[in-house]
Formats: sequence, C-alpha cells, structure tokens
Amino acid sequence: MAEFQRTYIMLKPDAVRNGHIGEIINRFERAGLKFERIELANVTPEQAAANYKEHEGKPFYAGLISYITSGPVVKCVVAGPDAVANARRLMGPTNPLNAGPGTIRGDFGLVMDENVIHGSDSPASAEREIGIFFG
Repeated sequence: MAEFQRTYIMLKPDAVRNGHIGEIINRFERAGLKFERIELANVTPEQAAANYKEHEGKPFYAGLISYITSGPVVKCVVAGPDAVANARRLMGPTNPLNAGPGTIRGDFGLVMDENVIHGSDSPASAEREIGIFFG
C-alpha cells in the first residue's frame, strides 16, 4: 500500500519567467497529488545556502545560488500517495537532456543549470526543505 507523504517542490526562476507555472501545477494535480501550500516568493541567500549546503565548495555552487535567487520562484508543499517518488517521476531526470518527453524537465528544461523545477529526494529531505522555505 502506498505511503501518504508530503514533499517540497519549487518551480525555479526559469519556470516562472517563461510562464510554465499553470501547466506544471496541472500535471501534479492530474497525477492525483494535492497542493497543501503554494507561494510565489524570492529565495533569500540564506535559504539557498541552507537548501544547497551539500553542494557548498563545488565548482557550480556560486552559480546555483546566484540562479535560484535571481527571480521569483513558486514554493510548494505537495502531498499524496508516495508523493516524493511520484513527484520525481513527473519531473524527470535532473539534466533536461536526459529527461524524456512528457516529463516536466523534458518538456520545459533546456540546460542543466536552469532545469525548471526542484523536488525533494526523500521524505527526510522534504521535511527539512519545507522547514527552510516555510518556517
């Protein structure tokens, strides 16, 4: 039996800038996932650093922080059966070049550095990220 879970989803600045918010939200709802919280906001440098702390010191870290704080994002708490795995299936692989048609990154992402969406990779990460972005 599927486990009811909550996960954290963030539509990144390129998704907001390119007008993909409605279509992406619709895909989650059509898959049976429910939005518990949703907010358009700017990510603070402190939130970005907390969320991406495992990447600190890597060559792409500064660019990642700069990108995620470059414009508004849509922060979401999404819930449902096996929400983490189902959300990751909808998103597709991190690199849009490896994401197939029908996935969010495959349909809307163009490059690895701006890949449209972030989703928690485990229930523990989801709770940590929900705390970072929603307090």
